Amino acid sequence: MCGYQGWFRAKGDGSEAGWVHYGTAGRLDATHVHLDLWPDVSEYPQTYPTGLTNQDGSTARVFSSWDASTVDLHFRWMEQYGIDGAFIQRFFGATRTPESRRNSRVILTNALKASQKNGRAIAVMYDLSGLDANGEDCAAIIQDWKELVDELKITSQGTNQTYLYDHGKPLVAIWGLGFPDRPYNIRNIGIEKLIDFLKHDPQYGGCAVMLGVPTYFRTLDVDCLPDPYLHQVMASADIIMPWMVQRFTPLLYPEMARYAAQIKADIAWCEARHLEYVPCIYPGFSWYNLSKTEFGGRNPLDQIPRQNGRFYWDQFNTAFASGAKMFYVAMFDEMDEGTAIFKCTSRPPTGAHFVSYDGVPSDQYLWLTGQAGKMLRGEISPTQNLPTRTFSEK
Repeated sequence: MCGYQGWFRAKGDGSEAGWVHYGTAGRLDATHVHLDLWPDVSEYPQTYPTGLTNQDGSTARVFSSWDASTVDLHFRWMEQYGIDGAFIQRFFGATRTPESRRNSRVILTNALKASQKNGRAIAVMYDLSGLDANGEDCAAIIQDWKELVDELKITSQGTNQTYLYDHGKPLVAIWGLGFPDRPYNIRNIGIEKLIDFLKHDPQYGGCAVMLGVPTYFRTLDVDCLPDPYLHQVMASADIIMPWMVQRFTPLLYPEMARYAAQIKADIAWCEARHLEYVPCIYPGFSWYNLSKTEFGGRNPLDQIPRQNGRFYWDQFNTAFASGAKMFYVAMFDEMDEGTAIFKCTSRPPTGAHFVSYDGVPSDQYLWLTGQAGKMLRGEISPTQNLPTRTFSEK
């Protein structure tokens, strides 16, 4: 399964939001661009002109996640390449008010329809990012889930049901517990009440819960708050997913040995507590353009290189050999942080700095993700070598 942001907006797409996650200060040009990857838009039914220029002199265009045709294309790619589905991100800010909940359901509604059309799974992932340090708690998420069940019928689609279930229970993910850069105190946000509601409410419960936590959740150090309360909360969940983006890099040796040791110890820890475990796998990382506005420009371009898929496949193969039984891919469409696996171009616009796909086909990472799924299902043998594809293979 992949994480799916669905947060890109364009001027003229009907959302009236402007260049959300594409540019800053209401502009999308070489000075204000927010992305480190540029999408390959050759298959999108609807695209929008930007202030950037392609290498052939034409106007660079982008898609909008607001368009149903965009979401449908993305789920069609998942079907074509054998990717099981996506966790649709719902950030805390989207749950805050009745209006924000209605507006944010546009993407989720489109994803639900696209998953049904293309036979893919979807699940909701609540991201606590945006939760204020004071005066807010998880009550807004409880209200949002009630509305998704009542109004969107998200887990009761009958014969068209594509919502993801874990051991017969609809799976809901909650991401953002234990990270030291978050302003909220997890002891004060009602997280136990939220989990109890999702699992035991007579009308809206009966769910399985996946928690997104830091990589070093076991030892409560490095990237994790040293608060044992996190372990108490985790004990009430069903699946644990550590966020591993930026924690491992192909530039260090022997990095995959460290990655394997981490996963093996995580799995043993979770099994001892009757918890399931899913590792987080990502193709590379870069947030040069984003960091110019968010972090004072301190981050280099192509910070964690992809190596044409080598780093990505090493994680899949190592995680599988270490005992992983499922994969969480970060992310399907995350161009701001350079972790996207969907179709991006090796010929980005001129005048700004971008990471390219280095000449590999734009569908390279979709294809590799599908191959990882085949490995999980026993359809192909595990291999340390980067898989090669025939010219006609999808």
